Amino acid sequence: MTKTHPSGAPWRNFYGRLKGKSLKRSQEAYLDEDLAALSPGPVDWDVNPDRNPLDLKTRFANRPIWLEIGFGGGEHLVHQAVSNPDVAIIGCEPYINGVAMLLGKIRRAGADNISVHPGDARDLFDVLPEASIDKVFLLYPDPWPKKRHHRRRFVTPEYLEPLARVLKSGAEFRVATDIPDYVRQTMKEVPRHGFTWLAEGPEDWRAPWDDWLSTRYEQKALREGRVPHYMTFRRD
Repeated sequence: MTKTHPSGAPWRNFYGRLKGKSLKRSQEAYLDEDLAALSPGPVDWDVNPDRNPLDLKTRFANRPIWLEIGFGGGEHLVHQAVSNPDVAIIGCEPYINGVAMLLGKIRRAGADNISVHPGDARDLFDVLPEASIDKVFLLYPDPWPKKRHHRRRFVTPEYLEPLARVLKSGAEFRVATDIPDYVRQTMKEVPRHGFTWLAEGPEDWRAPWDDWLSTRYEQKALREGRVPHYMTFRRD
């Protein structure tokens, strides 16, 4: 029998951090003043127990919708939003310190095409309409380096199956990682769920995308001698 929470939500183990060091006063203000208005709609189980699909057309009009899963400090997300003002971008991140950092960057950039879900991507997948997302970014996800923890990675059926459901045919799925074993698992698992790898030569995974903004995490990886890989898939 599948375990559930009292709200009716499925029992989903979550292993990442939800909160780090104490927030600055300004970051607490961003969360109090800005976060609710940036919601993509009723995602959490306590406000949407029937898991009704989000009304994305009302929320975003006819804009293409992109999704960044685990946006860290939000620098890439804001870069994409400012560079693509005709696109709506949903950022999903359970780490509240990262959410607060993103909100500060949104204020400073004046970006008005970003929505934020401060929680588990699986809960968001529950309520995204089928074939509603045009592009997805998964950038330097938690590597879970120990072999016994590989089942916690994003590139597993628990995440890839609902991701495939919410992507439009022809949608782009970008994955960046500096962990060789994560590359192997990505190349093994993602094509099993209705995706085609678009690389035609080595530079297609060695060189970043033309519109790439290197993140703080990537800069740390480069300083420590790790090699980034940039993989692009198409939803079949």
